[in-house]
Amino acid sequence: MKRFIPFLPKPALVPVIRLGGTIGAGLRSLNDEGLAPLIDRAFKARPAAVALLINSPGGSAVQSSLIAARIRRLAEEKQVPVHAFVEDVAASGGYWLACAADDIWVDQSSIVGSIGVIFASFGFPELMARQGVERRVVTAGKSKSLADPFLPQKDEDVARLKALQAPIHQAFIDHVTARRGARLDLNADLFNADVWVGGQAVTVGLVDGVAHLVPKLKALYGEKVRLVPYGRKRSLAQRLGLALVNQTLDAVEDRALWARYGL
Repeated sequence: MKRFIPFLPKPALVPVIRLGGTIGAGLRSLNDEGLAPLIDRAFKARPAAVALLINSPGGSAVQSSLIAARIRRLAEEKQVPVHAFVEDVAASGGYWLACAADDIWVDQSSIVGSIGVIFASFGFPELMARQGVERRVVTAGKSKSLADPFLPQKDEDVARLKALQAPIHQAFIDHVTARRGARLDLNADLFNADVWVGGQAVTVGLVDGVAHLVPKLKALYGEKVRLVPYGRKRSLAQRLGLALVNQTLDAVEDRALWARYGL
């Protein structure tokens, strides 16, 4: 009968977008191309708010920026508040995504922060020499063999990589300071890629408090709030196992990122 009584208020609708995993171009990764339809649908649903459920150790700075920018653009166009809830970790790019929200809530044991940029690789010159293998490289442009893992590390390569990292790091800092504003404790060393746990992150202003998704959204939007999950669907190739090789390689990279936080 309620559907025939138009003046009865409807329960608030809050789409819950799950952002779980590493951020990048891989099939398993979070990226703007894959998430765009999902995010667009969530904001088109005329919601009272949108919730982000985040569990990510980071990844691509560009994809983090694109996803966060899409969320902010739609939030401002539709005038819809956004709330982020962190599960195990929102570090590096994961925290970049969290800052797209108007407020951030964590578990007492959530790991948050890592506002920095990393370049990691391996070096094999001694192994190559022991095996009698000679590396031959011909380039047009002196930087074309930058950080070649089969050649000894060069000071000029390290300097060049740091120069590349600096503007990316600054873009991350600018995003955090723009979104968190006066809530940040600027006396704390927030931008050295350190991480904080639960209440520590609250103290330095990286997050707003300790709270879980369901009780917090009920407190904000009423006991009858409708929480609708929005998650990525696996492609046909993934369901049929046709992307097994790529998934295996992606899984190795994913494992390395998660392992940095003991997960």
